[in-house]
Amino acid sequence: MKFLRAMLMTAFCLSTAASTYAAEADSLMVIQHKWAVCQYQSKDMDNQVHCLESLIQHNKQALKDEPNRQELKLWLAINESSLAGAEGGLGALSLAKEAKTLLEQVIDNAPETLSGSAYTSLGSLYYKVPGWPIGFGDDEMAEKMLRKALELNPNGIDSNYFYADFLAQDGRKKEAIQYLTKAQKAPPRPDRPLADQGRQQEISKLLGELQ
Repeated sequence: MKFLRAMLMTAFCLSTAASTYAAEADSLMVIQHKWAVCQYQSKDMDNQVHCLESLIQHNKQALKDEPNRQELKLWLAINESSLAGAEGGLGALSLAKEAKTLLEQVIDNAPETLSGSAYTSLGSLYYKVPGWPIGFGDDEMAEKMLRKALELNPNGIDSNYFYADFLAQDGRKKEAIQYLTKAQKAPPRPDRPLADQGRQQEISKLLGELQ
């Protein structure tokens, strides 16, 4: 009887752990999918801004529930960066600064989170945000972060795309095409088909502009 009770208790604990893991995975997957919807399926800019604002609130709540999950902190930074890009102008700078702080925290605590995606996101902020005295933009830091992202994820679609985009803006056309071609061949992410589809469209568009 004691053995049966112990077995049932073990099964319950395993089931609870599995359910907790599934819930954690689901919260991240929901945020990732919703971001792709906001980014690639919004009908217009106002719709995209509203979509991202709603997603940021959801992301903040998820992070409040699980404050030690670096993936959720990383994605809050990505969502804030995306909203800054959608809104544009000086008003978006505070969002970019918030995202920068979050990404630096992820890099300090768990730099390999999601294959080093914090480096990719921080690098993209450095080359997209205006430089001093308006913002913190810095091409040298951008390249440093983006190259570190490639060290951690050499075949990733995002790590290659954003480095290529940086190179294109820096006037290094031949190098940009090289990394765009590599991004095109990146292995698909089974849990993020919409994001992959949207990114591949961006890759093709940039390749068309450079070739």
